[in-house]
Amino acid sequence: MDPLELARWQFGITTVYHFLMVPLTIGLGVVLASMQTMWHITGHEQYLRMTKFFGKLFLINFIMGVATGLVQEFQFGMAWSEYSRFVGDVFGAPLAMEALIAFFMESVFLGIWIFGWGRVRPWIHLASLWAAAIGSMFSAYFILAANAWMQHPVGVEMVDGRPVLTDIWAVLTNNTLLVHFPHTVFGALAVAGGFLFGVAWYHLYRRRVQGIDSVDADGKVMVGTTGSKASDETDYRVWRTSFRWGGWIALVAFLGTAFSGHAQAQLMIEQQPLKMAAAEAACHDGTAFSVFSFADLRNTDGATTCDDIVGVFEIPGLLSFLAYEDFTTPVDGVNTLIPEYQEKYGTHLPDDPMYGDRAGSEIDYLPVMEVTYWGFRLMITFGGMAALAAAIGLWLGRKGTVPTNKWLMRLALVQITFSFFANSAGWIFTEMGRQPFVVAPNPDPTGIDQVWMYTAAAVSPGVSGGEILFSLIALTLIYAVLLVVELWLLARYIRGGVPAGMPELLADEDNDDEERHDKDVLAFAY
Repeated sequence: MDPLELARWQFGITTVYHFLMVPLTIGLGVVLASMQTMWHITGHEQYLRMTKFFGKLFLINFIMGVATGLVQEFQFGMAWSEYSRFVGDVFGAPLAMEALIAFFMESVFLGIWIFGWGRVRPWIHLASLWAAAIGSMFSAYFILAANAWMQHPVGVEMVDGRPVLTDIWAVLTNNTLLVHFPHTVFGALAVAGGFLFGVAWYHLYRRRVQGIDSVDADGKVMVGTTGSKASDETDYRVWRTSFRWGGWIALVAFLGTAFSGHAQAQLMIEQQPLKMAAAEAACHDGTAFSVFSFADLRNTDGATTCDDIVGVFEIPGLLSFLAYEDFTTPVDGVNTLIPEYQEKYGTHLPDDPMYGDRAGSEIDYLPVMEVTYWGFRLMITFGGMAALAAAIGLWLGRKGTVPTNKWLMRLALVQITFSFFANSAGWIFTEMGRQPFVVAPNPDPTGIDQVWMYTAAAVSPGVSGGEILFSLIALTLIYAVLLVVELWLLARYIRGGVPAGMPELLADEDNDDEERHDKDVLAFAY
């Protein structure tokens, strides 16, 4: 019933769940705007169908993202009031910009796009979708600005024990932010690419098993039709184009995350060296990258420390390359860094009532090594698996369609989750690796002294463990229900194919055109 631990679990569960929607919204928004742009440029109906079909899925995800994101704001006041007081002067500016500029752009222009089909000029309608997609990028940038400040505080001065904002430009151009943002955007595009790729594979597979499409002696596709617009040649081009778009977007996004991640690792060595050491289970200074290590738990009662790490396979010089772009410069290990942290920031928490029962206790500067070590590797592994799946799929589908193997189709659907897992693992690693700080100190000699906050000091002092436990259980159950609802809706509309986003394709041709158009708009919106 420890309020701090329960509050951390509550924030972690709700935030990770919310972040499942965020990358799909950011990535799919840009892809969706590109689809509609191609329709305007080429006039090909396949792009219109792609826009409306994936637009339906985008809206389902966007609405769930908004609903689950609202809780994040209230958590600061409910469970983290001391943290809110500490960072409030700094966070007020970027979070206000996110609400007043970014979310305003998203919501208003997305509304114009939803209800503007046939009601506003085509170029205005297209511009509204681009504005909504750009708004989601701005939203990510401003929120990441706040998070980057927690990782590397800049642009403030300490007044009466609290940081006071003195330079908003420094916060918005924080070097931590400038490497986090492209890494996040490329991760979002990887999610969107994998999503397109898996959905398109599923529908190309259905056309094959239903006998609509076939292959010739050379394995090249022979496109067929049943006479219905739901399965005509344009329908084939929808899925073939989505398949290729998804595969190539996933591959390019993987390269983007790899290069931006490399820059992030180099900055991490400078700003949070103990996070990198924990991510490598590097107890001693060295140059080798640990591919696989495990913990010998026989004499440690389940605790993972530098006394029980057993290295199995390492690549000499790779860690030095990731950190310094050479193969010989040693990277400081845990045993070197812990004394440095203790000398800079103390060995015990202050004897202050704000720390509750933890006041005066010894500070453990080592993050949970199981989480940082495996979180780092799961991020890389799932990201690589998503790129590999895209590469293999593009090769198998190079002749215009996909095999009729059911297991390959199922694997194509499963790979949709790979980029989601990679994004989640990366964020868990980033936030857990910062512990025991909720605001990490700036180690730069030219930086701001004394700007940090221990997580133990951030929790609301007036909230009991029982109260947080109740909200933790309630929110987890509500989010579980929302997860089931979203997956059910997405599965339903994915199975429905293009007519799920364009019911007019199956409408009676004798209906009045204007009346049918009005129905189309409302059907698309709801």
